[in-house]
This record gives sequence, structure tokens and C-alpha cells, in this order.
Amino acid sequence: MPQGQTAPGRQLPCGPATLRYFLDTEYYGWGGALLSLAVAADDGEEWYLTLDWSGPLEQWVERNVVPYLDTVPDALVSPRMSRADAARTISHYLAGDPEPLIVADWPEDLAYFNALLVTGPGVMTEVPPLRFQFMPLSGFSTAANSKVPHNALHDARSLRDHVLSIE
Repeated sequence: MPQGQTAPGRQLPCGPATLRYFLDTEYYGWGGALLSLAVAADDGEEWYLTLDWSGPLEQWVERNVVPYLDTVPDALVSPRMSRADAARTISHYLAGDPEPLIVADWPEDLAYFNALLVTGPGVMTEVPPLRFQFMPLSGFSTAANSKVPHNALHDARSLRDHVLSIE
């Protein structure tokens, strides 16, 4: 799977330690469809996925997001997935972690992540019980501190690195 290793093959923390997954998303315009989603876990594990989309893009997104969707390590380059395939990928990745904590600095990131888990009317992909932490970081911009601004993977790394540096 190009998105990274799956959780079942990972060594997860033993005892009370909870693995945090720092989340970032990119989407086309306010309220637009999800384009990419990435997680940078505090154990160094990362995964990244990109989704199919159709329709016109806002010029800003076309200029600042789309050209950089595949600017990730080769092993993490993601084929454009359907929403259903992306949901299955998330389910598979998180399957081995009994208590994942999803951390984001922007509310839409959490909204897009959760919306992706819903695969149809009254149907969702199987995931372990999830916890979420919204962490507004006044004065810090993941994009401004990212190696590739507005790339979900690089922005998720930026969030992780910043949070770990202030703890």
C-alpha cells in the first residue's frame, strides 16, 4: 500500500501511552471536496492519501495545492482513490491501535476526516474507538512552517514537530 505501513504490523506503545496521529487535509475551497489527507504519528509513522475529485477548482487551490499533491516520498505517493477506498485505507491503518488519538489544529481537518468515515446512509467504515483533540495554535501556521506548504503530509509533519517541540 503506497500510503505507508498498516497499524497491525507496528509496535504500539505499551501501557498508558497513547499514540497520537497529527492530521492535516487539503480540500478544494471552503466546503469543497477532500483532495488529500495525511497523518504524521508521534512515533514517526506516516501515511498519506489522495482522492479523486471532479468539477472546477478554485484558482488558489489549483495554484497552491494541486501541483504539490504528489510532493511526498515515493513510498507514500498515493493513487487518486474513491472515498470508499480512502475510508477502507483509514480503517486498515488504524485497525491495530486500540485507542488512536487524532490531533488537528483546524476544525475542518477533523470534519473532513470524520466525514470520510461515513461510506453511505447510516453506514461507516469500521474503526476502533477514536478520540479527537482539537488544538488551536494561536500564532502558529502549519503551512508557513511546512517544507511544502499546503501539502497535507508536510503540514501534518509541521504540526507534529511543533507540538512535540512545545511539550
